[in-house]
Amino acid sequence: QVQLVESGGGLVQAGGSLRLSCATSGRTFSTTPMGWFRQAPGKEREFVAAINWTGGRPNYAEHVKGRFTISRDNAKNTVNLQMNSLTPDDTAVYYCAARNPFTTATMTSGDYSYWGQGTQVTVSS
Repeated sequence: QVQLVESGGGLVQAGGSLRLSCATSGRTFSTTPMGWFRQAPGKEREFVAAINWTGGRPNYAEHVKGRFTISRDNAKNTVNLQMNSLTPDDTAVYYCAARNPFTTATMTSGDYSYWGQGTQVTVSS
């Protein structure tokens, strides 16, 4: 069983930055595709970014390209999301998610088997 714990959320002014981290348990992190999703009040959960275990270019939602950066540290079993130039539209609960090992990172939430509890990000105008 994989456990995911997000941290780093909070309140920030528009134009500011936050760095989210997701700590994972288990011994298969180095072969596990990871993703970040978010859900704003009254809206469906949406894809933000994903990173494969094989390296290569991460995937980003169009509305965060150039502002957000996903990275992973296999030695520390963590995946991070650096968020810059935040806007009020980025306000949401952000979730870390993991697929099963040896699969491919996707933009579809249903493909991910493990989820964290979420961390709130609030961007004020």
